[in-house]
Amino acid sequence: MRQKQVFFLAGLFVSMFLGSCNYTLKIKDGRTAYERKQFALAIPMLQKEQAKANTRKEKGQLAYLLGDSYRRTGQDEKALVWFKTAYDNNYGPDALKAQAFTLKKLERYAAAKEAFKTLGIEIGSPYEYRREITNCTVAEGWLKELPDSGWAVEPAPFNSPQNDFSPVLFPDGRIVFTSDRFMGGPKESYTWTGNRFMRLLLAEPNSASPQLFDATNNAKSNEGVACFNKNATELFFSKSVSAYKTDDAYNKLYIAQRLGADDNWSPAMPLPFQKEKVNYLHPCLSADGNTLYFASNDSDGWGGYDLYAMQRNPKTELGWDEPKALSRNINSPGNELFPSVDGDTLYFASDGIAGMGGLDIFRTYKSEKTAWSPPFNLKAPVNSGADDFGFLVLNTTPKNTTKTPGDLIRSGFFTSNRQLEGAQGGDDIFKFEQRVPPPKPPKADTVAKKQLAYKIILEGYVLEKILTDPADPNSKVLGRRPLSGASVQAEFSGKKQPFVTKDDGYFKMELTENTDYQFNASLAGYLSNSAKFSTKGIAKDPANPVQTFEVEIVLDKIFRNREIVLENIYYDYDKWDIRPDAEPTLNRLADILRQNPDIRIQLGSHTDCRGDDAYNQSLSQKRAQSAVNYLISKGIDPARLSAMGYGESQPAAGCTCTRCTETEHQTNRRTTFKVE
Repeated sequence: MRQKQVFFLAGLFVSMFLGSCNYTLKIKDGRTAYERKQFALAIPMLQKEQAKANTRKEKGQLAYLLGDSYRRTGQDEKALVWFKTAYDNNYGPDALKAQAFTLKKLERYAAAKEAFKTLGIEIGSPYEYRREITNCTVAEGWLKELPDSGWAVEPAPFNSPQNDFSPVLFPDGRIVFTSDRFMGGPKESYTWTGNRFMRLLLAEPNSASPQLFDATNNAKSNEGVACFNKNATELFFSKSVSAYKTDDAYNKLYIAQRLGADDNWSPAMPLPFQKEKVNYLHPCLSADGNTLYFASNDSDGWGGYDLYAMQRNPKTELGWDEPKALSRNINSPGNELFPSVDGDTLYFASDGIAGMGGLDIFRTYKSEKTAWSPPFNLKAPVNSGADDFGFLVLNTTPKNTTKTPGDLIRSGFFTSNRQLEGAQGGDDIFKFEQRVPPPKPPKADTVAKKQLAYKIILEGYVLEKILTDPADPNSKVLGRRPLSGASVQAEFSGKKQPFVTKDDGYFKMELTENTDYQFNASLAGYLSNSAKFSTKGIAKDPANPVQTFEVEIVLDKIFRNREIVLENIYYDYDKWDIRPDAEPTLNRLADILRQNPDIRIQLGSHTDCRGDDAYNQSLSQKRAQSAVNYLISKGIDPARLSAMGYGESQPAAGCTCTRCTETEHQTNRRTTFKVE
């Protein structure tokens, strides 16, 4: 997320935290401000530029940038207007897609469904948005349940017009939360939002006057989403740091120790096992202090941001065991974030499990030592079409206590960027109470009860990318569509089970408990690919005896002798060694080569136009060879690889060297591969 990536992935920052932000350069026009992720600055500039645009194409482009800038700064009503303007000016499917998701976020589900249907037809794949349409229908049904839900929600008294989010309990009963409001100190603004940098604040639950929490850990950077051990001697929080000089900032987890009985804290130190160019955020400590839950976008996970657990272990040198991802029924291909614990219950936010809009809040619990129950969506009014996250339980009535309608079940706080009466704007913290709802009329049970038959069903799809230009592998991806006739082989416990997809690209399989699965898909004219799934950690649930999951396998069409750009391959100035942040991309390329043993590729490296021709040629050759050497170190046969340095001879951006923007120079500095 683009101070790099998510700072804390708060509601307003959901999109923001999926990217990086360089906020040090002076900006003179709206496009450049947008490219630099300075959205608050971009909006007034883009408005003037859009009004002066001479062509319909330019008006559509600028309208889309305006809509996206409003979206990324939490102004969805304004974003919707500009996305519609962009679409009406022929900007294309991206504008309609943004319009559909904004309608969903605003809970205009009927209009959102129509937009998703139109979008599927426009890109040539109704498959792509079928789940969004289904989720809209489900959300409409949940809203009808509101009058009898037993939940009451209202804004907390300590909100501000800026962003306040992710409350946690300080052991003395006060609330610590993250905010970008001005509370004294440096006046520099974070140009993504135009507000101050995010810091930790402290407030009484019913007070409107928060104060800074430990100024020694509130420097000129984004910090927040904290947790404490039960006696408040340890503080865990996220902080944005740069892996390399002049590089984007990534979020890491830090720990600070309390100094004596006052509120002073030691200098914060990063926790172990954190990789460079990977985000770690939203720490949450179990009641006994021995398990730390957090979110990370490590490429070894299930996709997007996943939840991990790390066990404290004083027998190890670093004091912690290696972190492990939670089970696949919790971690989806989307984003799972903001874990919190109440007794044996784990709450978290997800946009990858069926919900009402952006992030929804779910709860799960351990039914066995390592197995988690299916996540339960808290529904409305806790969840909404907006982003809902950061759930904190303050008071819970014991489970075995007799309760009658109106009795309190639990109360606490959560965060949302919904537009509710009394909300201040941006991300706000809301108080909630859940009480026993009125009894529902009894239903006549005329069906004889059967013994439960537990099953885990996996529905798989083999897909291909829909490219803006079907002849250009580097053109924009509009979506995916099913592939018919693909061969799929499931491998598990030493066994193999084959499938062949039909027109819907579909295959289905009943899975065995506590088992790892590998699915390998192939089709003539496409690069073979695979996907994994595991039933380990998936608990049986009497309320949901048949659990169904999905897996998607995307096959890339083979473009012979056409260069394909490898993303996220960067080199230090005047260097050609492979940096750690380039390894995930090259590891994925090594996987492709292992799954396609008959192909041979050329690794190419290109420089921008700055510098001497001969120097650039030599440097690019060394960089290409470094990539080849890395793949060889991963077990790839050298006979299948070749290196070619192109220097500055084949620029990807068509600009005169002295007039190229930094973005165009970056486009020209690329590493590629092509199937020979």
